[in-house]
Amino acid sequence: MKTRLRLLLSYEGTDFLGWQRQKNQRQTVQGRLEESLSQIFNEPLQVVGASRTDAGVHAFGQNVHFETTKDPARYQLLRSINSLLPDSIAARQVWLAPQDFHAMLSSSGKFYQYRIYNSPLPNPLLRHFSLWEPRPLDLDLLQRASDFLLGEQDFKSFQTAGSPVPSTIRHIRRAEWHKLSPDLLEFRIEGSGFLKQMVRNIVGTLLDLHFRGQPPEAMEAILAARNRQAALGTAPPQGLFLSRVHYPQELEALCQPL
Repeated sequence: MKTRLRLLLSYEGTDFLGWQRQKNQRQTVQGRLEESLSQIFNEPLQVVGASRTDAGVHAFGQNVHFETTKDPARYQLLRSINSLLPDSIAARQVWLAPQDFHAMLSSSGKFYQYRIYNSPLPNPLLRHFSLWEPRPLDLDLLQRASDFLLGEQDFKSFQTAGSPVPSTIRHIRRAEWHKLSPDLLEFRIEGSGFLKQMVRNIVGTLLDLHFRGQPPEAMEAILAARNRQAALGTAPPQGLFLSRVHYPQELEALCQPL
């Protein structure tokens, strides 16, 4: 019988072609993780991630699951995994998971953050972790436009083509702008789920509306159009962080830390 394990992962996405395994698996987070786990357990292993983050996107709280025929109690898993992973990926916690735990399908919601360095001059120390925007930004205007995202509605206008899904309706519970420092801004968005590049498309559209002098109500019209052509730009990946993946409390209670 196979044992199902759950893993909490953080990574810097700068040097990777994204989460999802590709032909050159050493350039993807999933590929490097599977390579390390297969070496530890001495059997071919595949992992399932909660979110297929794009190239350049970072994660504080990616969740994955995988199955092994070996007894995980025989291994010092966190130490072993981290000794084989590159410095840009870290395993932070591991659990024994019930058989019905699925990193992606069991999720009840996700929380993302997008950071913008808003200053006339660039900061080279933040270039991999934020979008540099030299023009002044009005947080009140951005927030009023973001308020139209709240609630359950169709987000087809913010879906990048390429990943068909049964429904484009999602429930957004939080869409807030914060000032972390005089020059560093953060957009926080939390919801039941997200479409392909949805957060980046939302941020890009919000910024474009801002600089075109459009009223916040323009966001409502874009949502109503249910057409990607109605929305505007796509924010670059380096400012985006997958911060947390939520699971039902009853399922969390069945995951046993190792």
